[in-house]
Amino acid sequence: MSERIAGIEIPDSSLAREATEMVRDTTGPLLYDHSRRVFLFGSLQGQRRSLSYDPELLYIGAMFHDLGLTSGYRASKQRFEIDGADAARGFLLRHGLSRENARIVWTAIALHTTPEIPAHMEPEVALVTAGVEFDVLGMGLDVVPAEVRDEVVAAHPRPDFKRRILQAFTEGIEHRPDTAFGNVKSDVLAHFSPGFVRKDFVEVIENSGWPE
Repeated sequence: MSERIAGIEIPDSSLAREATEMVRDTTGPLLYDHSRRVFLFGSLQGQRRSLSYDPELLYIGAMFHDLGLTSGYRASKQRFEIDGADAARGFLLRHGLSRENARIVWTAIALHTTPEIPAHMEPEVALVTAGVEFDVLGMGLDVVPAEVRDEVVAAHPRPDFKRRILQAFTEGIEHRPDTAFGNVKSDVLAHFSPGFVRKDFVEVIENSGWPE
C-alpha cells in the first residue's frame, strides 16, 4: 500500500523507490526530510492551484533538488543547482524516461532558487520552487492549514532547520563562491563564509574589456 501524508500520496513506482533510497543514503536526514517536505508542500500547492502535474516527476525534482550540496560535489565548480539537475536528468534517462520529461525535471531543479520565473513554466517546475519557498522561506505558509503542516512535519521533522539548512548551503557552495554571483546564495556566503567578497554587477559592466 502506498504511503499518504497530509492527504498526498507518495509515488511508489520502482523509479520513485530507487530515488528515495538513493537520496536518503546520499544526503542524510536534514536534506532527505527537507526534500520530502518540498514534494508534499509543492503537491499541496498544486492542489490549491488546481494544477495538473505528474506526481512522479515532481517527486524526482523535489528529491534531487539539493543533491548538489552534498559531499560528493565538493570538487564541483558549477552551481549546485546544476549538479542536482544533471544528476536527476541522468537518473531519469538511465531508467528510460523521455528526454522531455528529463528536461522538465532538470529545469525544475536548475531554477529552484530563481524567483518568479518557475511559476510561469510547467507545473512540475513551478511546484518544486513552490515547495522550496514554502519550506525554506515560509512563503504561502498561511494558505496551508496548521494541522496539515503539522502532519507533514510529524512525518518529516525539521529540528533546528533554519540554522542547519543555512549551514548546508554554506558547506555546499563556499568552495565555489563565484557560482553565488547573481543569485540568493551570495547572501548565505556573505553571512557565513569569512573573506567572501560579493561580485558587483555594475562593476563587472564598468570594468569589462569594452573601450567606451
